[in-house]
Amino acid sequence: MKTFRLAPMALLVLFLVAACAEKAKKTETTSEEMAVKVPEAPVYDTTKPKTILAAVAHAHGGWNDLWKKGDVEYTYDYRLPSNGKADISVERYIFNSEASYGKYTQHEINVMPEKEGEVVQCFDGKETIVLANGEKVENPEVLATGDFLRRANYYWFTMPYKLNDKGTVATYLGQEDFNGTAYDKVEVTYDPEVTGKEQNDIYILYVNPETKLIDRFYFSLPFLGVQEPVIIADYEYEDIDGQLISTKRSYFIPSEEGYAEEPSLVQTMTKVKFGNGFTEETLMQ
Repeated sequence: MKTFRLAPMALLVLFLVAACAEKAKKTETTSEEMAVKVPEAPVYDTTKPKTILAAVAHAHGGWNDLWKKGDVEYTYDYRLPSNGKADISVERYIFNSEASYGKYTQHEINVMPEKEGEVVQCFDGKETIVLANGEKVENPEVLATGDFLRRANYYWFTMPYKLNDKGTVATYLGQEDFNGTAYDKVEVTYDPEVTGKEQNDIYILYVNPETKLIDRFYFSLPFLGVQEPVIIADYEYEDIDGQLISTKRSYFIPSEEGYAEEPSLVQTMTKVKFGNGFTEETLMQ
């Protein structure tokens, strides 16, 4: 397999750039349309790979169930094991508007690492604001980072359902054994006529045919010159109020020597709570 050496700065902004990519491919799909996408008993047919994506959404608890919960709050730890640096935030999302809030008590990687104190980002569904120690930030780069991260964090949380957005192109790639399980591999990318991009992200999903969960996937980052899906994500799940949430995510970035045994980046979610009653007006309170 061809590998890539990503510069240290590329590692630090890996998911910031991914956020930019996800923002670009957001479609006109409404939340109401998403709420009815997953059937009550979806088929799982490898000759029709989009049925696999529907089965994945259903196995996670279903968009209908998540929609009814209204919102979520959790503590998010985004950490580089190599040096212990981390961004730690309290995250809040409202599902019907994709409003997204993050309050950072520790921010050493992507979020104003040179600034001491508390940083708050809030996207109300229309625009993003950033506060540093209660004062509004006007720096365009800081605002762009905040906007990208708000959209990215929401996308990664709802990824099992976002895979069914309009413009998805899914291809079945056969089975592959990993850790004693024969996984169904599904390539997912996006129609450039829908996204408006010549180069779209590529995902190679490893779907467990028994649980219908994505335990592992590879993905590309064309913006960083990584044209092939070579970055690995390994997910571990917890059942929280009927939703299977990827509360631990380990990412492996290849070097010229291949993949290290230890992950390049680890993300964990704790204190996950649904149905908090947040509105766009009260999200920051």
